[in-house]
Amino acid sequence: MSLSRVADAPARSGIIDSEDGVTPVVLASIAKTKDPRAKEIMESFIRHIHAFARDVRLTEQEWEIGVDFLNRIGKNTTGTHNEGVLFSDAIGLSTLVCLMNNGKNGATETAAALLGPFWRMNSPRTQNGGSIVRSATPGPELFANCRIVDHKKQPIAGVEVDIWQSSPTGMYENQDEAQADMNLRGKFTTDAEGRFSFRSVKPAGYPIPMNGPAGDMIRLQGREHYRPAHLHFLCFRPGFKTLITQVFVDDDEHLESDVVYGVTSALIGGYVRHDSGTPPAPDVKPPWYTLDYTFHMEPGEAELPKPPIA
Repeated sequence: MSLSRVADAPARSGIIDSEDGVTPVVLASIAKTKDPRAKEIMESFIRHIHAFARDVRLTEQEWEIGVDFLNRIGKNTTGTHNEGVLFSDAIGLSTLVCLMNNGKNGATETAAALLGPFWRMNSPRTQNGGSIVRSATPGPELFANCRIVDHKKQPIAGVEVDIWQSSPTGMYENQDEAQADMNLRGKFTTDAEGRFSFRSVKPAGYPIPMNGPAGDMIRLQGREHYRPAHLHFLCFRPGFKTLITQVFVDDDEHLESDVVYGVTSALIGGYVRHDSGTPPAPDVKPPWYTLDYTFHMEPGEAELPKPPIA
């Protein structure tokens, strides 16, 4: 066959002749995807990732670096650390998805926030007012009195509230052999007035793990790698949309530079320092802190997320 006859031959739908032909061929190949939502997501992803490669004129070496980066995310994920969640957090994707699904049409007074990579199932059930300190944990005492209400500001009884936090040294118990299992974790249930309370220690800010690809990216960007001090809350009750949120310490130096972009105005709590007065318990010495905070839940489907760690 002559070259002129090849050039004059009609184009075939699965044959690619130039870079401009790649995207249409790939999109056509998935056109029979039966799940309409999966098809919508995959088509948009293909268009955007191809457009990204064209926009930056991605080189083959850079493509190899990117593929290696993805492989390293998987290799750095273990039973106690989820590098995929950390990477999503560190590029702001987790916060974006959270706010899109829990923004103006959701729980507005108490904004939802990141689940983070450290939530565990089956925290110890604890009586209201009880302590979540389960091993020696030096630091200022914290006494929290919280309430959960609906969109009409009526109390919600029977809400299961998971609480977890880092120690004053900035480490969660699954990261720190010096802490007892489930230290600074607890599960509470709101009373008829929608209230729950607990005793703990004031949380501290901490650096995120920097020994994986997410850390390499943050170093390349020249960014700080600290999270401001916060408490985590997961509020669950059938008939209400599960609320996952954080309450940040209001004087933390990293509020405006949170490495995972998790701080919103609604999530900055009023942690009050007490240097004198009658302590909340006989064994408490100043300074101690108190926190009063009201959470808002909206009607919806109650679903628990998949724990990021075992």
